[in-house]
Amino acid sequence: MAMQKFDEMYTRLPYEFFTHGAQIREHYKIYDEWLARQPGDMMAQRREEAEMIFRRVGITFAVYGEKDEEGAGTERLIPFDLIPRIIPASEWKVLERGLVQRVAALNRFVHDVYHDQEIIKAGIVPREQIENNAQFRPEMMGVNVPNNIYSHISGVDIVRAPNTAGEGEYYVLEDNLRVPSGVSYMLEDRKMMMRLFPALFNAYRVAPVAHYPDLLLETLRASSPATTAEPTVVVLTPGMHNSAYFEHAFLAQQMGVELVEGQDLFVRDNFCYMRTTRGPKRVDVIYRRVDDDFLDPRVFRPTSTLGCAGLLDVYRAGNVTICNAVGTGVADDKSIYPFVPKMIEFYLGEKPILNNVPTYMCRNPDDLAYTLANLKDLVVKEVHGAGGYGMLVGPAATKAEIEDFRKALLANPSGYIAQPTLSLSSCPTFVESGIAPRHIDLRPYVLSGKTVQMVPGGLTRVALKDGSLVVNSSQGGGTKDTWVLEDAASPAVPTQTQTQSA
Repeated sequence: MAMQKFDEMYTRLPYEFFTHGAQIREHYKIYDEWLARQPGDMMAQRREEAEMIFRRVGITFAVYGEKDEEGAGTERLIPFDLIPRIIPASEWKVLERGLVQRVAALNRFVHDVYHDQEIIKAGIVPREQIENNAQFRPEMMGVNVPNNIYSHISGVDIVRAPNTAGEGEYYVLEDNLRVPSGVSYMLEDRKMMMRLFPALFNAYRVAPVAHYPDLLLETLRASSPATTAEPTVVVLTPGMHNSAYFEHAFLAQQMGVELVEGQDLFVRDNFCYMRTTRGPKRVDVIYRRVDDDFLDPRVFRPTSTLGCAGLLDVYRAGNVTICNAVGTGVADDKSIYPFVPKMIEFYLGEKPILNNVPTYMCRNPDDLAYTLANLKDLVVKEVHGAGGYGMLVGPAATKAEIEDFRKALLANPSGYIAQPTLSLSSCPTFVESGIAPRHIDLRPYVLSGKTVQMVPGGLTRVALKDGSLVVNSSQGGGTKDTWVLEDAASPAVPTQTQTQSA
């Protein structure tokens, strides 16, 4: 009954720019006054300039399943919105504490799954939820990893929606712990905004994000099993045809490390090496952007050419670190997501700072019955789905689409979860017709090494289609720069310093 009441509550639309009383929020007032002073055609001109620069730099992503006239994969620019999403320092402090707490519990959970399985013995997470999970890797049982960290780079999707009091509250929608992407767009969006609107950075105390690659490299080096003071770090990419290849190359370049493909690596004497023009060089840390299934053809998919034969033996021997760890996906499966609040209490002895979105687990008969009876009002997702694929947004679906999903649910109920159709907060967005509200989410990036570090903000994704709730770039979504305002008590960071480091 409580869940049904929660569904009914998600009918109002909190607007990032305005309060419920239609007053401009304090942290947007300077921007609103600045925008009112601009010439009418200024924003359109700036958007054209941004698109030209992004195209020249090559900031694109590949769309799977689409081909051009010559049969090659389609490359698209990710649409960039000129109006920033602004978060006051007080809100960010709560978000940051909640994210650190959540990722700490998730790392404890993955370690527990592959070692003592105390949370299963306690009856909190059913054993079948783990052992029948497609991302569970029995090969990792008993394997120790440096600092007991499995998800070194975590991308947690946050949405803002009304709570029971009717006020806007941040909720965790999804945990991305395998190979979370998008951080390059966060960095490039900030560079673009500083280039196009330098005066705004003099008017606002915007916390910088350009040091993210430095924090990432520090995190990766801290995970090294080697005793050397300068561990060798590489970024492993599936290759230039991967949808996120720009990001792989960008991060390798920003960190000053080698970008490698599987064919560049080999195993000898239980160590991993990369081929260089000066001969073999030992590799200590692999920041992999390749899924588990393709990492080692001797252990996982035998036809894979994207990984390195024998790599898992080196990994299990403790002679190379793979970030994120093999088997981490067991914790970001959507069927595990509902248990995260209990994980926080079990491992940390704390109440969750950030709440989950209420979730129906269709493997449970009662939840399945409710979902089937309310498909037109719910969002239904595949537990292993990603990128906005394999999901039903009930209010936007046709009767035929709903009936197709009904059949899929009945055929495999354990493969799906359902959630209320969130009234996601919206933010002013510059579209063809002018400035209009569009729904947004936020993906902050949490780096876990010997310490947990974050840059203030993350990637704000925006659903550019009017009324759409799907923000994924593969489904027509775009991005915004995310401005976290510095606390007035903290020292200001000069705009010039930000520009030089951006």
